[in-house]
Amino acid sequence: MSYKNIETIKYSRILLKLSGEALMQSGEKSCIDPDFIDQICQEIKDIYENGCQIAVVVGGGNICRGATMSKIGIDRANADYMGMLATIINAIAIQGKLENYGVATRVQSAISMPPVAEPYIRRRAIRHMEKGRVVIFSGGTGNPFFTTDSAAILRAIETNCDIVLKGTQVDGVYSADPKIYSNALHYNNISYEKIIQNGLHFMDTAAVALAQENEMPIIVFNVHKQGSLKNALMHQGNMTFIGNL
Repeated sequence: MSYKNIETIKYSRILLKLSGEALMQSGEKSCIDPDFIDQICQEIKDIYENGCQIAVVVGGGNICRGATMSKIGIDRANADYMGMLATIINAIAIQGKLENYGVATRVQSAISMPPVAEPYIRRRAIRHMEKGRVVIFSGGTGNPFFTTDSAAILRAIETNCDIVLKGTQVDGVYSADPKIYSNALHYNNISYEKIIQNGLHFMDTAAVALAQENEMPIIVFNVHKQGSLKNALMHQGNMTFIGNL
């Protein structure tokens, strides 16, 4: 697929990566922001109704981060499993809201949890999307020491997605944290190699390397801006496209 003529891009199957932090209600005790869940599910519904097949990978940082738990003395592997369980809670929340909007969904988990989620089975996930169901992947990769960014790239490759859309709290990839450095440079387009060489930490290096090896393009956009998901798919507005440039 050519990405040069951005006005004519058509993605038939996408994977949306949502961080747990994106779901967090700022300044409140609630770990899940109901307004944000409502916004992003409306946007997913809009894309879904336009015939796009959709998978979602969600993080768990709004509830529990493995890296943080390990710093207080919990074994890192156990801490990461705690984080995986948090992603399942978020996946169920997204599923509930999507189904409230009439969107058929399935939650699949890399950790066995039959009462609330199917086990992750690649062919079944693909079939669900072919039948018009949004598939929400939870439990990360099912292995400690791997981030949900790595899980997102892995699942996108496994299920033959056209692109990964990573929703963040800023509108793309910058040379430095734009919340701290006002003169940080925004990249409209950037190669995997430059991201790795420059140590840009919007996504962990292992995930970027996996995307590069399998030529999986990534779009980074501000998920908190209304309509940003659709704009990112159309390559409109502020965003960053990552690929072999």
